[in-house]
Amino acid sequence: MPDDARRSLSPTDAVLSDPRLAAATDRLGRKLVKAVVVGVQKRARAGEIPPSEVTERAVAALPATASGLRPVINATGVLLHTNLGRAPLSAAACEALLAASGTTDVELNLVTGVRSRRGGSVIEALLQQVPDAEAAQVVNNGAAALVLAATALAKGRDIVVSRGEMVEIGDGFRLPDLLVCTGARLREVGTTNRTALADYASAVGPETGFILKVHPSNFRITGFTRDVGVADLSGLGVPVVADIGSGLLAPEPALPDEPDATSWLRAGASLVTASGDKLLGGPQCGLLLGRADLVRRLARHPLARALRVDKLTFAALEATLRGPAPPVHTALHTDRGRLRERAERLAAELRRHGLDSRAVDSEAVIGGGGAPGVTLPSAAVSLPAHCADPLRRAAPAVMGRVESGRCLLDLRAVPEAADPALAAAVRRACPVPPGRPDQRGR
Repeated sequence: MPDDARRSLSPTDAVLSDPRLAAATDRLGRKLVKAVVVGVQKRARAGEIPPSEVTERAVAALPATASGLRPVINATGVLLHTNLGRAPLSAAACEALLAASGTTDVELNLVTGVRSRRGGSVIEALLQQVPDAEAAQVVNNGAAALVLAATALAKGRDIVVSRGEMVEIGDGFRLPDLLVCTGARLREVGTTNRTALADYASAVGPETGFILKVHPSNFRITGFTRDVGVADLSGLGVPVVADIGSGLLAPEPALPDEPDATSWLRAGASLVTASGDKLLGGPQCGLLLGRADLVRRLARHPLARALRVDKLTFAALEATLRGPAPPVHTALHTDRGRLRERAERLAAELRRHGLDSRAVDSEAVIGGGGAPGVTLPSAAVSLPAHCADPLRRAAPAVMGRVESGRCLLDLRAVPEAADPALAAAVRRACPVPPGRPDQRGR
């Protein structure tokens, strides 16, 4: 930058005195706003932008919140996208989070003025949803639920599990390693593709803590296969801990092969573990439902303290259980015809702005380690492949997928109310160059 241009660059404090940045300081904090301003000034000193634009650029670069997390429109066609935080919360859950963000009665009985059971209303809501469970416990994720069960019920003892259910649960973490670190011993039975009831029966003995039944929620083995159901395992005289994974509390007609807590408890499971942030559609947490004596042992184990959830999780989970259907449920059940109508409308709007866009049929999946192999008929807005990168950088960010040389914005996981924001993001991120031929109908 020339010396005269460098001298024209306003001092940081002078830029921060702009009313817009001063207001942002009250909302975001001075440290964060100053960091944004300093970053823009560095770009001006490097000659990337004119010094006269520093204030405007700094205002435009301010984040929506003091958190580094950015909102993303999930147009991938994956309903429970792990990298995007899995299940989006319902409006009721978001309102409950806000209400719980201050001081609350999370461990206080306001009538008596004495300490009460932590999260009692959430447990009540869970048991109303799953009457077959005698008791329930909430921990911070699904893996934690299994760790707590293994530690409290099988430390120094055997966990009998089929070799075909020794799964990797994601990010390189494997179920066998998770269980062994609790001090339990794994007694593997059967083979990868076939395990019989006799295999379990021969392994059960005085040293057995429990039999573990794991739903292989992120893969399928087909062909010459055999496994043993919970009902048969429950007759072997030891507790059966069953991990359903995806979080369904009751049968879901749209996913007939996906297990649920109610059905497995009725089949004889002593304890069912599940995740709250998958098909249940709530916040990240782990659920334990089943026999009262076993849940009491887990709740009083010292590890339970380390794995407990905070008031915000309690609030969001209870609102998910008691409130209207969460977004995941809506996305799962939306009619393809309605999705196609939305895609046609969005594509037509984008064509009016000169963009090469069209509505196409698509296929969505559940994701998040749920219902592998199941596809859901969907519809998408098809754009040129080069739109994918600027859309990820847009505000709000839009995450689609590139398929057959096109960028597809699948609408299955996009709430209909977000369509205007989606269209606006596409227009900003993928402007039509001046003089480019109009793309309408071509």
